[in-house]
This record gives sequence, C-alpha cells and structure tokens, in this order.
Amino acid sequence: MNTALGIDLGTSELKLALVDETGALVASAGSPLTVSRPHPHWAEQDPHDWWDALVLAARELRERHADAWARVQAIGLSGQMHGAVLVDEERRVLRPAILWNDTRSSAQCDELMRRLPSLPQIAGNLAMPGFTAPKLLWVAEHEPELFRRIGQVLLPKDWLRWRLTATAVSDMSDAAGTLWLDVGRRAWSPQLLQASGMTLAQMPAVIEGSAVSGTLQRDAALALGLPEGLPVAGGGGDNAASAVGIGAVQPGEGFLSLGTSGVLFVVTDRYRPNPDSAVHAFCHALPGRWHQMSVMLSAANGLQWVTRLTGFSSEAALLERVEALSDAERDRAPLFLPYLSGERTPHNDPHATGVFFGMDNETDAARLGHAVIEGVGFGLADGLQALRDAGTEVHRLTLVGGGARSAHWAQLLANTLGIELQTVAGAEAGGAMGAARLAWLALGRDERDVCRAPTPRALFQPRADRHAALRPRLEGFRALYRATRELAPRA
Repeated sequence: MNTALGIDLGTSELKLALVDETGALVASAGSPLTVSRPHPHWAEQDPHDWWDALVLAARELRERHADAWARVQAIGLSGQMHGAVLVDEERRVLRPAILWNDTRSSAQCDELMRRLPSLPQIAGNLAMPGFTAPKLLWVAEHEPELFRRIGQVLLPKDWLRWRLTATAVSDMSDAAGTLWLDVGRRAWSPQLLQASGMTLAQMPAVIEGSAVSGTLQRDAALALGLPEGLPVAGGGGDNAASAVGIGAVQPGEGFLSLGTSGVLFVVTDRYRPNPDSAVHAFCHALPGRWHQMSVMLSAANGLQWVTRLTGFSSEAALLERVEALSDAERDRAPLFLPYLSGERTPHNDPHATGVFFGMDNETDAARLGHAVIEGVGFGLADGLQALRDAGTEVHRLTLVGGGARSAHWAQLLANTLGIELQTVAGAEAGGAMGAARLAWLALGRDERDVCRAPTPRALFQPRADRHAALRPRLEGFRALYRATRELAPRA
C-alpha cells in the first residue's frame, strides 16, 4: 500500500511517520535534538542540526521499512511553533534559532502592546515572549547589524521546507503563532508587521495545511532516498497537526496533551479570541476552521520534577505509591501550584512560581506526588474554564502525551474536569501522524477517509462523587495563587 511521510520537528526530537492511504500509522522513527541555553531565559537551536536529524531518522526508517519507504507519495510537515529562523537574502542562516520556550523578550512584549493596543484582537493572542514577533524586536534592539541583514523570517518546520523544496512557505496554523497573522482573515496583517518593524516581503507565503507548498528538490531527494518531485503539503503547527492525527477536525473535537507542557485544544468553526484570559486563538491546519488552546507551561514536567525531588527511580514508581493512597489521604494532601516555569492560561504570569501549601508531619512522597498531579489537573481546569468563557463547549477529549500512559492520572483528570477522556491507538506519533495525513489531503484524498479518529483504547468517565469532593480543593488552589502571586520574585 502507498504511504505518505510525516515530518514532525519537535524541540527534543525530530519524528517521522509513514501513514497509509487509510490514515493509519505504518511505521515511525526519531532522532534526538538538544537545546542550547547560553544565557538565563534563552533557548536556541542550530537549524542545521534539524536537517542532520532528518537525514538520520530517514535513513533509519528507510532501512527498517524499505518497501513502505519506496511507496512514499507525498510529504507533510509539522513542528514546534513560534521559533524565529533568521535568514539573509540568499537564505543563509544568520544566527541560532530562538525557540518557543525562550523568554528573553518580555520587555519587548510590553513595547508591542504600547505600539499597537489592538494587537490581541487582530492576532487572537496576547503578546508573550514565546511568540515570534517580540523575538524580532529583541534582535532589533540587541543585534541591530544582524537585524538589518534579515531577508526573511521562517518558522522552524518552514526552514526544513526550504531545504526540501526551495520555497518559502508557511501554513495558517503555524503562522497564527507569530503575532503577525490576522487570524480571523487568515492573512498577514500590515499593522502587526509594522508594529514589530517587519515587512510583508520578509514573510513566507501562507497556504492551508492541506495544500501543496512545493515539490522535493534533487539534492534533498538524494539525501533522503526519495524520488525528486514529490509534493510537500503545507502541514501544520505541532498542536494543529496532532489534532489532525487523532481525527480532531470538526468543531467541538479536541485533545488534552500531557507533555512537558499541558494543552487543551478544541476545534472551532470560527475565530473566537479570548486574549484577556491568555487563551490562544489560532487557525486550524484545515480550511475554514480555527481552534482555541489553553496552555500551562508545566504538566508532565512537574511529575518529573517531584520524582527527582523525592528520590524515586522513575515517575512510574512514584505513581505506584500515589495510587495506593485512599481518597481520604488524597484529600489531606498539600495543595500545589504547578507554576515551575511561570504560567500562560489563564494568568499570563511569567513570574508565577511553584508552591506547596498545607504540609504536616504526615506529608510523605506519595502525598507530594499526588499534590503535583492534582495541581496540574487544577491548572487544566482553569484553562477549560477560560475556553468556556470564550464560548467553547466540550464534553470529551482525547488524552495524548507522555502523561497519558497513567490510567490513574487520566481518571483524576476526568474527575477534576468533569468531562470524559479517552486514549487512542497511534496517538504517540503525534504531529508526524497529522503531517502525513495532511500530505494525503494535498494529493486530493477525502478528509472523511483520511482523518478518521483512531481506535479508542480506554474511556475515563468522571465520577460525580470525586468531582464534588475536588471542588473545595480547586477553590483553595485558586485562592492560593491569588494570595501568593505578589510574593513571587520579579528578577
């Protein structure tokens, strides 16, 4: 059976997926990446490392699944959003890419809002250091000679596209994370560009994720062992592509991602911004659809942190102790604010910090572990409320990400949020799966056939008694943030 190749450029790994004509996963491979942090608040990567990782992962997949590789008909792209790859007029990289989790441009966010107070209504989002536009203001201020040499700004996956096709193109979902796109109109905004000192000529063309962006050029084809001329789809930002990968393509469908960060993603039929609560309103990777996201910056990362703190050998070992607690013991556990890296939705507070509150002589590792995963659930409950305040309703979400491996955590989240959660087969392929599906759509395949929801693995129904018992603790969690937010260090 013929296949499509999905490329997902993550922060810590580049993943590849081969997907057949029914939208099912055939095989996958990955190659690790590292992040450079030369100064506090900085996070950078050399784009050339992404290409090397792609070539390595392609070699592995080609060797292990030669027949499926030989049947690749099209390529799709997904990737980490918001990064800034600065290239000159000859498309030569000028400096390491500034990534989504780089927070050096906090002051430039304030400057953007001063220059254009209407920015959130046009862009669908508040100005935050993670986005692309404030990064360029920082470069203009701190690296002015380099800034003057910028011929174009490319998002991470779109730099890979340039290496593959020699075309400068982005898709609507990824472009929506720059603060330069008029998200409602699905077009670059002259006002937003002017506010950050950029021009339309420095932007790539924007297309829908299911459209063809270019074709595979000879040098890239030789490096990957693929035929020259294969079509390359527009693709999508990582979350939008992941949604396509699990079949979340119609309004009301979505997912909850428990990765390093925690994301609630819901498809909408129109542009529905709620920037006051730090809700992200982006274009979906499919025509005529948008999506809302609430984002918390520490989710599974919090579990990794408390595992190290308590000296356990693995997250699974700590969770085993947590699962042994009774409901009464859980309800006497400390409260935990999971803001280990600041917070986005709903607080937009880069200074928010983690807090344990309510410890006593009976507090042990199991109760600390429970407090952390419960605190992540409470943070997600705040995000869900922000989505609802923007007019979005959701009753079932697909649970994805590393945290989805824990049935105990999944049930706790269902109880906390009061909605059904399900896990599905193939979700681990993430954005690479969605990118490959978008490649099939670019070939003209029917969305109803390609974007089917995967087979459910497990369903977690909220328990009414536990949902009620958790409400007072959720209110205590919210009160704890209000009481401590002014005490957090501002340096």
